[in-house]
Amino acid sequence: MVRIGIPGALFYFVYYPLWRVFFEGLGAQVVTSGKTTRELLDNGVREALADACVPVKLFFGHAMALKEKVDQLFIPRIVCLNNKTVYCPKFLGLPDMIRHGLPDMPPIMDVRVDSRDSKLAVLRALMAVGEKMKASPPAVLGSYAKARVTQMKFYRLLRNGFQPAEAIDMILNRKAAIPVFRPGQMTFAVVGYSYIINDRYISVDVVNKLRRMEINVLTPDNLSPLAIARQRYNSGKQMFWTFSDKVLRATRYFTGRKNIAGIIHLSAFGCGPDSIVDRFIQMDNGPGGTPFMTLTIDEHSGEAGVGTRLEAFVDMVKRKKRGE
Repeated sequence: MVRIGIPGALFYFVYYPLWRVFFEGLGAQVVTSGKTTRELLDNGVREALADACVPVKLFFGHAMALKEKVDQLFIPRIVCLNNKTVYCPKFLGLPDMIRHGLPDMPPIMDVRVDSRDSKLAVLRALMAVGEKMKASPPAVLGSYAKARVTQMKFYRLLRNGFQPAEAIDMILNRKAAIPVFRPGQMTFAVVGYSYIINDRYISVDVVNKLRRMEINVLTPDNLSPLAIARQRYNSGKQMFWTFSDKVLRATRYFTGRKNIAGIIHLSAFGCGPDSIVDRFIQMDNGPGGTPFMTLTIDEHSGEAGVGTRLEAFVDMVKRKKRGE
């Protein structure tokens, strides 16, 4: 049985249910790198380019953790999925960075996905994967159909308020969906890239920290694609990076909702688009808007410092609500 390795970073928090069910349907064993640890992050920091952003350094660490455990690494080159925006160059270059940046790694299964070339770009890419695995077209189509069903379950859980890491755990480990929203509590929006918010180590577990402070949390992943697409932000310029555009549109949605008491932008140090996104959010929110705070994380972020800032922000919002 061939062992396919999927690093637990970046697109893992978006498409892992689809990928896992697809590969298992073709008879492969899917192996992930597990949760982020200090050692894993340090390995990535040591091997990645010094000026790379934290998520890319983290991806290096996750890829290295799979080195002796798998026969191949699955790192697709995802360019565009909506015919409008493209993914950050770091996603486009991931297969090359790992292939040429880390020595003696397993072979990389690299397929290009660009919906501007074809409306069936995802299916065509997975058909190419199946061909590389010597699977028959009917087997690939059947596996893809099952994978799509699982991915739809994943999306439904997100619409119900669960975060991607929680939804993945519930689907693949068959855990019960215990409601995370508590009636009568304030709700904050935590905006940012899914692969930052949902990595509990590099995000310093911001979502659960807020929940322990009796705050309900929503993120861009909890919004439907239609709700996000309807939003227009006032920056005067259209963002052409897919995740950045999603964050700006989601923030616009949250600022227009009276039930959102505060907004926190979780940003990665060293991310060029993020520095622009943060400024656009502040411009769009404007004076007198929803209380807003930026939390910038890097490989040195400390839990105590982040916790103190969150406590201060929550206290400020509660005082504002009480009219103090």
